[in-house]
Amino acid sequence: MNTLKLRWLLSALLAVSASCAIAQDFKVGYVNTQRITTESIPAKTAQTKLEQEFSKRQKELLDQQVAFKAFGEKFERDAPTLSENQRAARQKEGAELSRDLQRRQREFQEDLNGRRNEELQQVLDRATKAVKQVADAEKYDVVIQEVVYVNTKHDITDKVLKILNSGSK
Repeated sequence: MNTLKLRWLLSALLAVSASCAIAQDFKVGYVNTQRITTESIPAKTAQTKLEQEFSKRQKELLDQQVAFKAFGEKFERDAPTLSENQRAARQKEGAELSRDLQRRQREFQEDLNGRRNEELQQVLDRATKAVKQVADAEKYDVVIQEVVYVNTKHDITDKVLKILNSGSK
């Protein structure tokens, strides 16, 4: 009976020591995607590109908002002196202006979001290549993102940013 316990104990010790040896060779890295999308040169370049691409439309929308506000203020001033027909016509015109402004704002936002997603995807594709480059060079078994907690010794974000900012692919 004692030999059976001894064999079981030795087997358990061997299993634990083998799993510890395997765990020591396992290397994990972490990438902070938010930092990649805000601090990398490709992300900043994409943001500048979007601002240039959409600045004219944004200014037009702001001008239209100012014009709509001025229309509303003028209507409020003139309303007491307008006839019922004139008041109704201006209210209808104001409602049409409001609908047009809302439609244009919605279209602008949809177009901007679509282009932002396209540009972001390109940045993330480049980041994925950089992560693979770091993982291959430093022999990482797993690189993760979106975690609740990570020890800074596992964070490889700075290395990925360095590759992205140097223009390496």
